[in-house]
Amino acid sequence: MVDVAIIGAGVIGASVFRELTKYNLKVLVLDKENDVSMGTSKANSAIVHAGYDPKIGTLMAKYNVKGNEMFEELCKELDVPFKRNGSFVLAYDEEDLKTVKDLCENGTKIGVKGLRVLSKEEVLEKEPNINKEIAGALYAPTGGIVGPFEYTIALMENGRDNGGEVRLNSEVIGIKKVDNIFEINLKNGETVKAKYVVNAAGVYADKIHNMICKEDFKIIPRKGEYFVMDKSQGDVVSHTIFQCPSKLGKGILVTPTVHGNLLVGPNAVDIEDKEELKTEGDHLDYIRETSMRTTDKINFRESIRNFAGLRATPSTGDFIVREDEEVKGFVDVAGIKSPGLSSAPAIALDVVEILKNSGLKEEKNENFNPIRKEIRFIELSPSEKAEIIKKDKRYGNIICRCESITEGEIVDSIKRCFDGMTLDGIKRRCRPGMGRCQGGFCGPRVQEIIARELNMNLEDVRQEKNGSYILLGKTK
Repeated sequence: MVDVAIIGAGVIGASVFRELTKYNLKVLVLDKENDVSMGTSKANSAIVHAGYDPKIGTLMAKYNVKGNEMFEELCKELDVPFKRNGSFVLAYDEEDLKTVKDLCENGTKIGVKGLRVLSKEEVLEKEPNINKEIAGALYAPTGGIVGPFEYTIALMENGRDNGGEVRLNSEVIGIKKVDNIFEINLKNGETVKAKYVVNAAGVYADKIHNMICKEDFKIIPRKGEYFVMDKSQGDVVSHTIFQCPSKLGKGILVTPTVHGNLLVGPNAVDIEDKEELKTEGDHLDYIRETSMRTTDKINFRESIRNFAGLRATPSTGDFIVREDEEVKGFVDVAGIKSPGLSSAPAIALDVVEILKNSGLKEEKNENFNPIRKEIRFIELSPSEKAEIIKKDKRYGNIICRCESITEGEIVDSIKRCFDGMTLDGIKRRCRPGMGRCQGGFCGPRVQEIIARELNMNLEDVRQEKNGSYILLGKTK
């Protein structure tokens, strides 16, 4: 039996997981997928929002501002790429100017630091490639960009290293409470017993909630599609650039990434299917055309990938972070759409407090180590590169030419994995396949390294989810 079972291995589940391993508790994460960070946490805008747009008094406002302030230190501890590049909300006319002034006032009241409304000239001085027809913009210096799946993976690794447990391929199909103990039934036939349950199941949070609690909210998947641009486009803008928001969200954005690419999107389409991740031509056309209002300097022929992600939009209109009134010990952390990534560290702190107030006994883990390190060969000095190659010659073997990723980095990622490893799992951890050729050159070599290190048949190495085979067998 465990003290706390967390359902969902996205950024929310990972944040709660790591926070709980600061105490002497048995903590377990369950997820239906074959890796962590497989839902919204791997497919989003990679932005740490400043926090000026949530309504005063909402959980979104509370957690966004606090979470934003926590990111820098967390990313240092976890060795995750993060940059406080600042953001703009562009105004094109007087009505838009009123909107950005309202956002500035709202954000200042919430506690966002450094907000200012800039003139057209001030904006163009900072971002010369922006549409010259703008009237001004809201400037938020505390906005940032991060590697979202690297961050989620790092949280999970650090939590595991501090005594937590992660079980993948463990889909929850039923929950009941017997003698104040939760019995969680898994699709594989196993039953997990826990004193407390944290529901961090993303777009499936309503389904998990309804297994044991009275139905009182619904999660609507909202699909957003994106362009990932080659690094040749990475310096078109240096800040995260938003257009004025609408009822469906923050609109089409243009932002650099922490790795030097450019990200354009997303649109917002409410759907029913919680697994529907296809991109559609007319939607991508809309994103491309709408982004031209921000800047016409993007060369979309330099697009290297399109992807889609789902946002867990709650019927309540706000984040749901609470212990169920009737089922004590069951904590919902649901409807965590944007700014969910930005809010995750602060949400985790509150979830721990909720569990404490519910009776969870917590004794500090004196051995908790917040530090997690990762070798990024390309970032090392010449002397550091020579030293590490001397210790392990695999770091002198470049596998991914686009991103300059070495065999040593790939092997290190495999050693730190939670279960089996896929091609895309390695891609999220150390970036082979993230470059211009999208794995066309390095993919087969990475597949061979995974098979060798895990003693698998080459045919058993998967691209991503279970069943996504790459090879069927030898042809000659």
